[in-house]
Amino acid sequence: MNSFGIALAVLGAVCAALFAGIGSAKGVGLVGEAAAGVVSVDPSKFSKVLILQLLPGTQGLYGLLTAILLMSRIGIIGGNPAELTVAQGLMFFAASLPIAIVGLFSGIAQGRAAAAGVGITAKKPDQNGKGIIMAAMVETYAILALLVSILLIYNIAV
Repeated sequence: MNSFGIALAVLGAVCAALFAGIGSAKGVGLVGEAAAGVVSVDPSKFSKVLILQLLPGTQGLYGLLTAILLMSRIGIIGGNPAELTVAQGLMFFAASLPIAIVGLFSGIAQGRAAAAGVGITAKKPDQNGKGIIMAAMVETYAILALLVSILLIYNIAV
């Protein structure tokens, strides 16, 4: 049995979880730094800045979801791995790239937008929703990348 195809597919799952997770970790960290400053001055704003801090974490979840779906599709989850050709393995690897790459960059970008939203909350707490909307706009591209990855994963013949 040639295991190079399955190895490529698993590498794709790893990339989806890893890079999207890195983007989320960086984004959540950026917002956390800004939020800590606001909360140190006014602890009553904690819940408002926490919502902003949670937003960049979604990319990591999308990467994890993609990795789980990919591993399920190729039989790694379930204990019966498929025999994949190198071409199939490359296709699964390529299918993971949209969320891996977009998740990395959008997680960081969303963190920056949400950190700016923390600044809005610090000065005008009643305008917090505007900061959330601005940060949520970045989410659109992560969702599109997730959709592309999922559609590709489920349309590769095994």
